[in-house]
Amino acid sequence: MIRSRGMESSPTFVIVGAGLAGAKAAQTLREEGFGGRVLLLGEEPERPYERPPLSKGLLLGTTPRRDVYVHEAGWYEANDVELYPATRVTSIDRAARQVTLDGGEKLGYDDLLLATGAAPRRLDVPGADLDGVFYLRTLADSDRIAEALTEQAHLVVIGAGWIGLEIAAAARQHGAAVTVVETADLPLQRVLGDEVARVFADLHRNHDVAFHFGAEVRQLRGTGRVSSVLLADGTQLAADTVVVGVGIRPNVQLAEAAGLAVDNGIVTDAALRTSDPHIYAAGDVASAYHPLLGRHIRVEHWANALNGGPEAARSMLGHRVEYVRLPYFFSDQYDLGMEYSGWVAPHGYDRVVFRGDPVMVDGRAPEFMAFWVDGHGRVLAGMNANVWDVADQIQALVRAGHGGMAVNLAELSDPQVPLGSLLT
Repeated sequence: MIRSRGMESSPTFVIVGAGLAGAKAAQTLREEGFGGRVLLLGEEPERPYERPPLSKGLLLGTTPRRDVYVHEAGWYEANDVELYPATRVTSIDRAARQVTLDGGEKLGYDDLLLATGAAPRRLDVPGADLDGVFYLRTLADSDRIAEALTEQAHLVVIGAGWIGLEIAAAARQHGAAVTVVETADLPLQRVLGDEVARVFADLHRNHDVAFHFGAEVRQLRGTGRVSSVLLADGTQLAADTVVVGVGIRPNVQLAEAAGLAVDNGIVTDAALRTSDPHIYAAGDVASAYHPLLGRHIRVEHWANALNGGPEAARSMLGHRVEYVRLPYFFSDQYDLGMEYSGWVAPHGYDRVVFRGDPVMVDGRAPEFMAFWVDGHGRVLAGMNANVWDVADQIQALVRAGHGGMAVNLAELSDPQVPLGSLLT
């Protein structure tokens, strides 16, 4: 039973969604001196944790489980944050400023933060409900997949996005046989374009991952448990484990039912305010206006939750907030580690400029940087692969590019020219 708001003089802030964004928002409220009630409501039974290890260190066995949590177990009580795991909010009454829980209990709020995240897109084919078919979103999902990644496993990954490729890499490092099925012509093609997508295709092929590009899944077959994957062209792939990674959908159901503006996420302004002045949104679910990019974007990566939750909290406190951080993400696959900063719409660039050679040599992952530039020579996004301590410089170039500044592309590609000098 959650203590409901009575005749209290101090305000109550309710956070729906106990992931990284919600937990960091609660932390920021306390750090900024907020003295009212903070209620953090999450559907999962776990206390807030970070998701990147689910497809990286936890699957590889290199990250201890205790390290995935945002805070120590006693942090919430010590900071007077009322954490309620395994608690689902079913509706929002904007007029009364109340949320209703699945047991019928109503909680009042003065301001509300929606950090409801996203859910995996489901595979809609016969056999998708067989045992051995997994999606990766939660700690429990990661545990189940990790148990299946043995040397004897025959894994089929459906979808060659970041999650799919990271799972493929972890599985190969456990000795499993891995096949990846993708509707596009290359992995990560929509995100990276052909030039850099080929780097990841070569990387995985070098580690004996088999690809089926331009392929669609027609059916998953098996008796009780999956045993094969049937493709639309008639190809049948042996599989005792299938992981589906075909994207995620923002969890906008609460917001939509409450009449908030929704368009590929909960629409917010640059201060992460929704169309209701007492409701905010952050993390995967927020489609926030980005002043530098001049448009609304929804970012599904760790850094957006890490930084967006605190900014939403400051906005709730009445601080002047303009959330202008560039989208940023990272990935580790085999011996290739990379960071990406910036934002480019699919097919929204003119060319990719490489600094360093992106070709594998003697089976080793390359060291390079890649820059997505427009026809005017403006840098829209940049990646550093196995080159470190340059993310800040890349982000400066990207900010300048989106601000209208062009750079000399010959100098951009020359490793002997310091990145910082391109901005002078």
